[in-house]
Amino acid sequence: MFDRSRRRLAYWFALSMGSILILFAFTVYHRQVEDEMRELDTQIYREAKRIAALTTYQKQGESWSIDTENVSFRNSDGLESKIIYVRWYDFRQRLLQFTGHSPRQRTPITPGWKILKYDCRSDGATQQKNLRRLTLPLQDGESPVGYLQIAVSLEPLEESLARSRLFLSLGIPVALIFTGIVGWILGSFAMRPARRSYEQLQRFTADASHELRAPISAILSNAQVGLLAPAEDEQQPRQRLSNIVTQSKSISALIANLLFLARHEGQLNPKDVAKTNIEELLSSLGSEYKTLAVEKGLEFHLLVPAKPLEIHSDPDLFKQAIRNLLDNAIKYTSPEGRVDLELVVKPRRILITVKDTGIGIPAADLPHIFERFYRVDKARTRQTGGFGLGLAIAQQIIQAHDGKITVESEFGKGTMFQICLPLRP
Repeated sequence: MFDRSRRRLAYWFALSMGSILILFAFTVYHRQVEDEMRELDTQIYREAKRIAALTTYQKQGESWSIDTENVSFRNSDGLESKIIYVRWYDFRQRLLQFTGHSPRQRTPITPGWKILKYDCRSDGATQQKNLRRLTLPLQDGESPVGYLQIAVSLEPLEESLARSRLFLSLGIPVALIFTGIVGWILGSFAMRPARRSYEQLQRFTADASHELRAPISAILSNAQVGLLAPAEDEQQPRQRLSNIVTQSKSISALIANLLFLARHEGQLNPKDVAKTNIEELLSSLGSEYKTLAVEKGLEFHLLVPAKPLEIHSDPDLFKQAIRNLLDNAIKYTSPEGRVDLELVVKPRRILITVKDTGIGIPAADLPHIFERFYRVDKARTRQTGGFGLGLAIAQQIIQAHDGKITVESEFGKGTMFQICLPLRP
């Protein structure tokens, strides 16, 4: 499924980028044609005006004669080698003089620009090539004198455009191949979060189904055994009902945790955020868990500055996160051990540390302990009634407060969870 999605993503990326690339190449080529043609027309027009200025006109009766002795092509702005012919006509369109190719037949003269073909002999063969021609009207004051035609070969321009077409025809397929490769690589990176989320969802669904299947099976079996008990036996049905209640409470707790994770996904509800005295909140939790620690034979130390400090938080959620950490600390610390709850105030942040001298967490399990339903020791956590959701809930709450929770642990020596929260003005 993910490979197919990756191929589609790479295909659409290559198609979209390829379309943009082709459109860009077409636009660049079109602009190049226009720019080079405009530059050539400017040179031709400038040369035609220069030739017209160097030409001497004399009126003879009703006609005009011309003198081109002063006309030179040495300063032709690079057009000398490109000029095919220059022709002078009178106002009756009769040819007076020309240089270069002679006209083979008389054609009507129309002032302006034209692209024509002409025969060019090369190596004994005749080829037709294109030329750009300008027909410029000549006047003496308001009296028409005649016409000046200048024609320039388009071969250098066509060779330049041919090189551009060759570059684009080779460059675009290479760029498309490169775009496809990049799209395939980027598709891999883009699919990683989706693949990871899908795998987490599969694992979450499987774990949730497993956690629900076990107590439901227990409820069903207890109910069936209770129904099969003899009518005079009152002890066994009561015992089975007690087991059903226990399993139902377990399911209820699991569903409550799952609903909690679903409802509090993402940012906090602004209506629930308020200024919270973190010193009072931790002190109240410290008093509560000190009693629990003493009952279990543990030392509990609360290290909180006496100075009041307010943070913006959802008090109930924040207290739930600290409770989950303290529950684990007391649960997995042997008698005569120690649990510390400490608050350290930094210039722009606060650090809340829950530290214990308990059984610790193996290094291989540390990267996974915040995953939902993850257990370091499944048998031990079943005995203590855990589902592997406490740390996931704590992390989700802290992240919703724009904070970060980290863990350090050494197997057999203890664990330290640390919450880092930014201080806002």
